[in-house]
This record gives sequence, C-alpha cells and structure tokens, in this order.
Amino acid sequence: MEISMPPPQIYVEKTLAIIKPDIVDKEEEIQDIILRSGFTIVQRRKLHLSPEQCSNFYVEQYGKMFFPNLTAYMSSGPLVAMILARHKAISYWLELLGPNNSLVAKETHPDSLRAIYGTDDLRNALHGSNDFAAAEREIRFMFPEVIVEPIPIGQAAKDYLNLHIMPTLLEGLTELCKQKPADPLIWLADWLLKNNPNKPKLCHHPVVEEPY
Repeated sequence: MEISMPPPQIYVEKTLAIIKPDIVDKEEEIQDIILRSGFTIVQRRKLHLSPEQCSNFYVEQYGKMFFPNLTAYMSSGPLVAMILARHKAISYWLELLGPNNSLVAKETHPDSLRAIYGTDDLRNALHGSNDFAAAEREIRFMFPEVIVEPIPIGQAAKDYLNLHIMPTLLEGLTELCKQKPADPLIWLADWLLKNNPNKPKLCHHPVVEEPY
C-alpha cells in the first residue's frame, strides 16, 4: 500500500534591513553588496518616519539613555527598509553588519558594513533584526501587507480565516447578490481591493513615501 507523502515545504528565512538616514545616498552600492552576499531583496520601500513612529519601532529600547537621540536620528531624513531573504538570513545579515557600535566595528571587524559606513555608536548606518521574533515584528511594522512565513496551518489557519477573511468575504458576497453585476468575478475582485481591511497602515501615523 502506497503512503502518499505531503510535498516538502521550503522555508526561506527573512529579516528586516534598514539603510539609515545619513547614508541613503549609498543605497545602490549597499544593495549591490547585499545581492553579492547571497540575499534576495524581497521588498523595498523608501520612507520618512516621524519621531513617534520611530519610538514605536524601537519600543524595546524605550527608557534607555540613548532613546531620544535614536528616535531623533532615525526620523531626521528618509530611510530605506528592505526585506532580505536567504538561508539563515538573520544571522548572516547580522554578521555582515558587524558590532552595533561602529567605532568598535572599525577596530574588530574592519570589513563589516558598520565599520565601512558607520560613524559612532548611534549613527551606525544600518539596522538588522536580532532574532526571528524581532524580524517578524519589524517586517510587519514596515511592510504591513506582507505575510511572514511560516504560513499558519491547522487550527491557527482556521482561526485566521474566521477572524480576518470570512467577515469581509461574506460582506462582499452579500453585496454581490444585491448588485447582480454582469461579470460577478471582476466585480467581486474590484470590491475586495477597495474594501480590503488589511490595506497597508503604519502605526496610524502619516508616512511620507519618497519616490524611487
């Protein structure tokens, strides 16, 4: 009797990378280093965060002495946020970055990105997620529309569908029955696009998107 095996699931780890405001002019050469290091840039956006948004992003650092200077620095100009993917993306990106303090990086890891592009312990040029939980939270913060793997299965998937998908779909199908359009599939697709409750939002504060 043949036992059917489920198809293998390939999971590629993702991490968040940020090119900080003082070196956005180096974006092209930094992206070239990223690609040559085996990463795929899954998504990229250039944006200018408010101090409040920076406070929300660095909420785990709240209360530390450097926190006000950090939020002022990160909101001082546009930055570039990227989702990077590859095998062991989190640890490989942190290794490429080097120590948090750029002055230390210049001494101990002179070839690291923070040694090359950073200035001191605050202006350290680039950000990387510290672990999987941080990567998941930070990616959702910068890219709210992105589904962060692994995708839920079983009861978790059912809960997600019941909470986030079914109410909107039911509302759309009800409206479809009322409207009786000539092409119901196209109508429903358009309706879902206009009424998607998961449209990208960033901490309920206005964001100034910079042109590519």
